[in-house]
Amino acid sequence: MKVFGSSGTRGVAGEQLTAEFVLRVAKAAGTVWDADRAAIARDTRTTGELFANAADAGLTAVGVDADRLGVLPTPAAVRYAEVEEIPAVVVTASHNPPEYNGIKLVGADGVELPVAELERVEDCLLGETFDEAGWDGTGASRTIDGVAADYVDDLLANVDRESIADAELTVALDPGHGAGALTSPEFFRRLGCDVVTVNGQPDGHFPGRDPEPVPENLGDLGRVVRASDADVGVAHDGDADRAIFFDEHGEYVEGDASLAALAAEALEPGDATVAAVNVSQRLVDVCDEVGADLELTPIGATNIITRIQELEAEGRRVPISGEGNGGIFFPNYRLVRDGAFIAAKFLELLAKIGDSPSEVVAPYTAYENVRRNLSYDEESELSAMLAAAERYAEAADVEASTVDGYRLDYGDAWVLVRPSGTEPKVRIYAEARERERAVELADAVERELAAALEN
Repeated sequence: MKVFGSSGTRGVAGEQLTAEFVLRVAKAAGTVWDADRAAIARDTRTTGELFANAADAGLTAVGVDADRLGVLPTPAAVRYAEVEEIPAVVVTASHNPPEYNGIKLVGADGVELPVAELERVEDCLLGETFDEAGWDGTGASRTIDGVAADYVDDLLANVDRESIADAELTVALDPGHGAGALTSPEFFRRLGCDVVTVNGQPDGHFPGRDPEPVPENLGDLGRVVRASDADVGVAHDGDADRAIFFDEHGEYVEGDASLAALAAEALEPGDATVAAVNVSQRLVDVCDEVGADLELTPIGATNIITRIQELEAEGRRVPISGEGNGGIFFPNYRLVRDGAFIAAKFLELLAKIGDSPSEVVAPYTAYENVRRNLSYDEESELSAMLAAAERYAEAADVEASTVDGYRLDYGDAWVLVRPSGTEPKVRIYAEARERERAVELADAVERELAAALEN
């Protein structure tokens, strides 16, 4: 696909992503959906209202009525689409920096559009075969209130509220000025937790930290955990579809470790789980121990969702899936990454076994992860780096997996090189039991790619 990447379409606002482009995407989606109504939601970014208005104009131009939901976490917008049985346009760049914005398209079943449906929208967009409405057939817009409150009520109805309340947990929460600031503090308080917040004001400039919940952006949360003697820390990204944790000491918990801990609790023999090609050995070990099957896909929510649906259509049970970036699916609840729900499942785990976060993830901390990003400006630079990655893989003494990029698995360690689906970057991932080994693998690949850029 030329327009839609691994999780919608994104770009720097006013440059790669313009109001005109968003309008055309909405016209194409409205044409393909052939729906009478569609919802529009957004995260807190400063350009969110501009692009939501453009999406409104695009939908109504092809005769679709627009339900304006305002600022919401993506999972709240997805829930509204499912309940109302209408598609939705979500204006968000998720974890990307403040200058970015983007579009996610959700079907009337409350699931992000699969690849085949996105390709239909893309064909309509590129071919400009819009179903323009006449002057007397344009859609109407209306503001919908109470969607956030309904979402929180639904969350509460689908988690073990009593056991979490009985655990008397103190939660330090960092919604990162994103859409989760409007819902997660109330949700955790209604779960019976004491809640302390940092970066808790909705603000599209993201003054406290960048939206991506990675260690270098979460120093404030670690300090708040320690200062408040909290039992656990929780961080979201810009649209609150991820949850990353800090332990009781204010130390960052690897997303791969929390995913493994949650998977060990959810999986049973014969189950299946789906993860992206950058899956950690932690999850591989859990599946081997439990007797569950692990299915790998290219990176991105769309690919994982599609494979979950395929497995469920085959009659397989898929209780949990996801990536080590904090984006975890619990398909029995809803086929969406939901940061608040993910966090609640982690709190349930803490309450059930009575251990601290550090104890819960201790069995899954034996591996070290290294991640590098190489930026590029021109497509020729991307091509040069990918060609260098291919040469490196061909020269390696192990067989490369090419599900998404090039993954080299050495048994004791692995390294993956792939282009980002959301930013002009090539990503390098490495994992090993010893940090020195992971750094060695990442450094070797990075040198090859950097040399390709210089030539």
